[in-house]
Amino acid sequence: MIRPLQLLVLLCSFSGFAQQAKLERTDSAVISPAELLSQYVQIPSESGQEADAGQFFMELCRNRGLHVTPMGQEDGRFNFMASLFPLEEGKPNVVLMNHIDVVPDNEGNTHGPYSGAIEAGYLYGRGAIDNKGVAVMHFVALSRIKANENYQDSPYNISMLTVSCEETQCPGGMQHVLSNYAEEINAAVVIGEGPSDLSTLMDGEFPNSIYAISRAHKRAYWMELEIEIEGFGHGSVTPDSYANKEMVTALQNLTKKKQKAVFNDINTEFLKGMAQYRKGIQRFVLKHPRLFKPILVPQLRKTPELFSIFSNTMTLTNINSSSQTINTNSITAKAGLDCRLLPETDEKEFEAEIKKRLKNEKIKLKVIKSTPRNQPSSNSNIFYKNLKSAILEQYPDAKTIDVLMPNINDMGYFRALNVPAYGSIPIQLTKSEVESIHGIDERIPLSELESGTNVFYIFLKKMIYSSTD
Repeated sequence: MIRPLQLLVLLCSFSGFAQQAKLERTDSAVISPAELLSQYVQIPSESGQEADAGQFFMELCRNRGLHVTPMGQEDGRFNFMASLFPLEEGKPNVVLMNHIDVVPDNEGNTHGPYSGAIEAGYLYGRGAIDNKGVAVMHFVALSRIKANENYQDSPYNISMLTVSCEETQCPGGMQHVLSNYAEEINAAVVIGEGPSDLSTLMDGEFPNSIYAISRAHKRAYWMELEIEIEGFGHGSVTPDSYANKEMVTALQNLTKKKQKAVFNDINTEFLKGMAQYRKGIQRFVLKHPRLFKPILVPQLRKTPELFSIFSNTMTLTNINSSSQTINTNSITAKAGLDCRLLPETDEKEFEAEIKKRLKNEKIKLKVIKSTPRNQPSSNSNIFYKNLKSAILEQYPDAKTIDVLMPNINDMGYFRALNVPAYGSIPIQLTKSEVESIHGIDERIPLSELESGTNVFYIFLKKMIYSSTD
């Protein structure tokens, strides 16, 4: 049975004087993608502190003659779009989306978090892959279209949308952009971050690389549970019922039951796609997943990261109470649930199921975050076909496969507006390189920086010479 190790992970300081020096150096159009990424990585840009790095990248786009539209210019809300044509022309827009912000540093780095060092064929630093590396691929591909192609008669505008706050999903990023600029952007399709080559991340022998294209993702449904029971304050007296006891019992009721497996069109197509890499009875079972669901589900459960795309997940992430001392009974107890829902799941039915399993009517449920409901993007339109074709043109011996991502990202906001959105980082990364995303010594192979750029360049060429019909 398939046992992916991190199947869908991707889906993953300078002074003011030094930063100004970097800005001045980017005036030259001959700077290499590696040098550009090194400069970009060296500018700190944790979520909420993106302005310096955003200004650097935006000025770079201006220097390449792209039409730049600012969409917020301060920390926590620094966003812009760089386009071949002015947005005022109203052309349907092919959008390459990336984000400026990065996660905080980890202990144990052998290189500084904003190193930008190039050593032994790698470039190191926070954001080298997620997401400044992808942003540089987008930028260079778009720059090459402008410099080398006859794009004036293109039926589409080609744009790069660069935003803040993706890592923390704060309101100054994509939410701000689409609340104020959705009509101006006029997106026909969005290409954003997603999985890389899966063959390097799964156990087993694979004769071909397998580049995944994300057409859907689960959505966040974060909940807070709270119970309040007044009673004896001193811990020396044990009441029959008190807040912590009631909460712990209810949480045990909630978590002891396994989540139901749900087979939908995308996750079953994934299993069918993997059948070609198995032999005999395994191949036959994977080619008919709905028929053999009772056999497949126990195997899927053995790998939580894989089972997550076949179920609505529910993770108990925190428990706390009003008492901070050992000898005082708490009046209130709270718990946090990080729930991730499959696209077809009804939120109210899911919430009702949680209440039923808690078996305690005293516990109040409050939804503290719910990302927009959305449907999978089509795999039959020109955008999907051109993206798939570009991947296979760059990697002639490779295969592609559609996936559903278990995490959330900014593409969901576009899918909620019925704009097709596809996630792919079309490069090959080893397991350790994938684990460096949000981890220790994040790094990207320089060869893959060029390969990924080529895929996006081929895709954009196909779009500017295609028809909107």
